[in-house]
Amino acid sequence: MTYFALNLIFLTASAVALVFIRPKFQLVPTALLALPMLGVTSIFDNLIILSGIVDYDTTKLFGIYLGVVPIEDFAYTVVAVLLVPTIWKVMTK
Repeated sequence: MTYFALNLIFLTASAVALVFIRPKFQLVPTALLALPMLGVTSIFDNLIILSGIVDYDTTKLFGIYLGVVPIEDFAYTVVAVLLVPTIWKVMTK
């Protein structure tokens, strides 16, 4: 299984949860949250990969990198930005 396929499972689940739990999804606040989160992800993932803590099977990647971070690695941040507020809404009802 490629990293993209794995990411697609979680991105799809996030989208479904978003549609059913947060029908009044607001793009601007989500984007304002996502931008700094993606920036922090880029910085720290580059450091983690350069230090050798994490490595990827290059045969399962698209081959697009930001620094040394494969583009697929940013899907985890996108899922977190979508799911954490959605889960928060469910838990605080």
